[in-house]
Amino acid sequence: MRHKGRNAAARTARTARAARTVRARRAARAAGGAALAGLLLAGCGLTSGSPMVDEVEPGSIGRGEPLEGAKLTVTSKQFTEQIILGQILGLAFKAAGAEVLDRTNIQGSIGSREAVRTGAADAGFEYTGTAWITYLGHTKPIVDPQEQWEAVRDEDRANGLTWLPPAELDNTYAFATTPATAEKYGLETISDVAELAKNNPDAATFCVEGEFAVREDGLPGLLEKYDFTVPRGNLRKMDSGIVYTQVNAGKACNIGEVYTTDGRIPELGLKVLEDDRAFFPNYNAAPMINTETLEEHPEIRKVLEPITAKLTTELAQKLNARVDVDGEDPHEVAKDWLVDEGFITEK
Repeated sequence: MRHKGRNAAARTARTARAARTVRARRAARAAGGAALAGLLLAGCGLTSGSPMVDEVEPGSIGRGEPLEGAKLTVTSKQFTEQIILGQILGLAFKAAGAEVLDRTNIQGSIGSREAVRTGAADAGFEYTGTAWITYLGHTKPIVDPQEQWEAVRDEDRANGLTWLPPAELDNTYAFATTPATAEKYGLETISDVAELAKNNPDAATFCVEGEFAVREDGLPGLLEKYDFTVPRGNLRKMDSGIVYTQVNAGKACNIGEVYTTDGRIPELGLKVLEDDRAFFPNYNAAPMINTETLEEHPEIRKVLEPITAKLTTELAQKLNARVDVDGEDPHEVAKDWLVDEGFITEK
């Protein structure tokens, strides 16, 4: 049974008025961007979605149900970590009293961002490096992670997006190999990889995903930064999930492009090589909120900040592994973690 304060009726009336205001504003905004919204709804999976029906209540967050009466839509990209983070958002909002529509698992990087920007969704976790380079068009990352977040926060205000404080969780690119291969060829850093490519090119074989092979913050930029080349025959493109097993097997390639938060790194015992020239951007996860939604429901900030502060790279590896290695459901993984941390409770 939910325990409501004395001002529940007044709060419900306020949130109902706020919801009507949001709907009116979004209707006007949608009229100006109908073509884009139509593309999003048709092409990015936003016609689907289901209400979160979990029986959850406040724990250390959401006390007093400050989001009671709010109707919020959460979104995410189409990979494990993003889906988990999207579920964390939705469950936190649900425990704080909101009605939540789950529209996570959207194909493509741009789809989830545009959903939040246009108001088709209200919130999602996004990465600072992705916003800075892919969305905002900058070519040089900012080395300091806090300064990187601040730059994204400040520039994205004009796009109707508000970035809440970032997590320590940094899902950046990296090169990884097996401990045996690292010992055999003396690999500790990417500079060591560059030397291997120059002095023993037959051993410098790489497995990468197709997008990484062409992104400026991927292989092309890295080769320029570290001043080496990779013969076409030494580069094998494949799905990102296959990279881990191929590197571990050591047949198709000795070195692979990985994500630092992937649970298969510790599961397979892979060795992540140091980016000693600081090429890869910081990809710290942070809640990205539609600004009008946050103006109507400023309580969202207080609900999410304690959760974001707990998200680390090591934690992400563990949560991701429960899905990618153990085959668990991302929603249940997210809920288990929130309950274990005391953020929410189950009825």
